[in-house]
Amino acid sequence: MDIGVFHILPDDRADPAIIAAKAEALGFESYWVGEHPVYPVVTTTPYIGGPPDAPPPDFLLHMADPFITLARASATTSRLKLGTGVCLVPQRDPLVMGLQIASLDNLCGGRFEFGIGAGWNKEECEIMGGDFAHRWTQTREHVEAMKLLWTEDEAEYHGTYVDFPKVVCQPKPASKPHPPIIMGGTLVSDAALKRVVDWCDGWMPIFADADAFADAVTQVRTAAEAADRDPGTIHLTAFNREGQWHTADHMRELELAGADRTLVWIHSRYTDEILVELEAYAKEVL
Repeated sequence: MDIGVFHILPDDRADPAIIAAKAEALGFESYWVGEHPVYPVVTTTPYIGGPPDAPPPDFLLHMADPFITLARASATTSRLKLGTGVCLVPQRDPLVMGLQIASLDNLCGGRFEFGIGAGWNKEECEIMGGDFAHRWTQTREHVEAMKLLWTEDEAEYHGTYVDFPKVVCQPKPASKPHPPIIMGGTLVSDAALKRVVDWCDGWMPIFADADAFADAVTQVRTAAEAADRDPGTIHLTAFNREGQWHTADHMRELELAGADRTLVWIHSRYTDEILVELEAYAKEVL
C-alpha cells in the first residue's frame, strides 16, 4: 500500500516546494492539497466535519489555489504524485480548468491525480457559479467535457451546464488517456457508487474507521461487478480527517481493509515544524 501526505495549508508559512521535496526524499508516494476558493462570511451550511453548531475550522479560510500550489511542488520533485484532495469541480469553468490540469500534468510528466468533489457548502457553491441542488450532474458534465478536451484534437460538448462548439485545447496531458479521476466523498449511496463505477478511475472516501472503509470497499467492488467493470480498475484511497490515520497499526488495518493508498494529514503550519513532522511520520508508517 502506498502512503501519501495531505497538506492542508500550503502557503508562504509552509512552502509547498520545500514540503513536497522533503516528502519525496523521505519516500512518500504522493502530495495532496485541498480547495476552498472563498468561504462565505454568512452561511446556513454547517461544517460537514463537525457538530452542526460549531464554527468552521480556521484552515477553511486560508487555502491557496491547488493548481498553483501543485505546480510549485512539481518543480522540486520528479517522482512524487501530485493530487487535489479535492477540487470543487462545479465551482470552476471546465475549459479553464481543463487547460490548467493538462498544463500541470504535461509539465510534471504525468504525475497529476485529479481528486474531485462537488462541495458541501451551498453558499460557497452558488457564489462561485455552481448549481448546488444539481452539483453532481454539473460535476459529471465538467469531467466529461474535460476528458474530451484532453483526448481529442478538436473537442466539442453540448450539455445542460457545459456547452461549447469545436475547440482546440493544447497542450495535452502527459497521462494517457488523461489524469486519473479520483472521486472524494463522505457518504456511501447508490448514486455515489454509480458515479465511481461509471466515470471515475478511483475513489477516496472519508470514514470513521477501517471497518467502515472495508464495508465501502466491498460495496464499490460489488457495484463494479454488477456493471461489468473489473473492480481492480478502481483505485482505492483512504482519505482522512485531521488526526486520523497516522500510525503503523492504522496503515496495516487500512491495507487489510482494501486500501491501495492512505494519506496522512500534516498538522503543523510552518515549514520547520512540518519537516520534523514528516520525518516522524516516515519513521512510523513507511
